[in-house]
Amino acid sequence: MSKTNDVRDAVEDELTFDPDVDASDITVENAGNADGTVSLSGTVPSYPQYVAAAAGARRVVGVKNVRNHLEVALPPGDDRDDQTLTTAANNALTLNNTVPVGVGATAANGHLTLTGTVRDATERAAAGLMVAGLTGVRGVKNDIQVRADTDPAGVTPRVHDSPF
Repeated sequence: MSKTNDVRDAVEDELTFDPDVDASDITVENAGNADGTVSLSGTVPSYPQYVAAAAGARRVVGVKNVRNHLEVALPPGDDRDDQTLTTAANNALTLNNTVPVGVGATAANGHLTLTGTVRDATERAAAGLMVAGLTGVRGVKNDIQVRADTDPAGVTPRVHDSPF
């Protein structure tokens, strides 16, 4: 068995045994990628599983880059119209004391976009986490800005690489 197949098999095993991921509809590909890149395709039933699958693949020794082409296929009854999802997301952000006033969310086809300004990268990440698990979320785009006058050097670029 080649090293490429070993990495693919290891990623498949990691996803199969990860309790946060339903890997039954996930395909792992890396044929010919000696650079450590794997691609995930298929479907998962929630946005948190989308994020967890990519994180699980990154945990495997030999994986240097993950291309996440998974789609969130919500189970029957979990679809929410944009107005309902926008309201739920803004309520979640408002009720959480780690997310400052002025951060908001809008939904389009199950994809939330977060906007506003926060003091630091921790508040930015907290906002993403607050809405990621809401029923009906297919994706989260975090466009929240971190105030430049309060961000310690080097923190914002690392948080911007976060899925939230």
